[in-house]
Amino acid sequence: MYFNSLQINLYVENLVKSKEFYEKLGFTQTFVAEIEGKPVHYELQLDGFKLGIATKDSTKEIHGLNPGENMGCEIVVWTEDTDSAIQYLIEWGTVMLSEPHDFLEGKLRAGWVQDPDGNPIQIVCKRN
Repeated sequence: MYFNSLQINLYVENLVKSKEFYEKLGFTQTFVAEIEGKPVHYELQLDGFKLGIATKDSTKEIHGLNPGENMGCEIVVWTEDTDSAIQYLIEWGTVMLSEPHDFLEGKLRAGWVQDPDGNPIQIVCKRN
């Protein structure tokens, strides 16, 4: 048995708003799935990482799944300057979950924001 091509899918309320959020983080669209001419799933990529976003409604209608609220995971995005990156996202209207702070004996600096569906996004950089 061989598995490959890791991808994470998030179930979202507003597909357009979520796509715009992840594009602000530098993701680019690589695929769109449409049903009756309407987008219901996008695949986005950043630095080799693939993220899928799909509407909760289409997930229910097409696959019979009933996605709910989940804070049991996060997406981590590495950057060169955590503070500047978080400020950029806040200016765009993103909600901050945790102020940038140093940890691991000052080796890393991280802060958290949330995507439009409340999923935590860690913005982190290595400290010199």
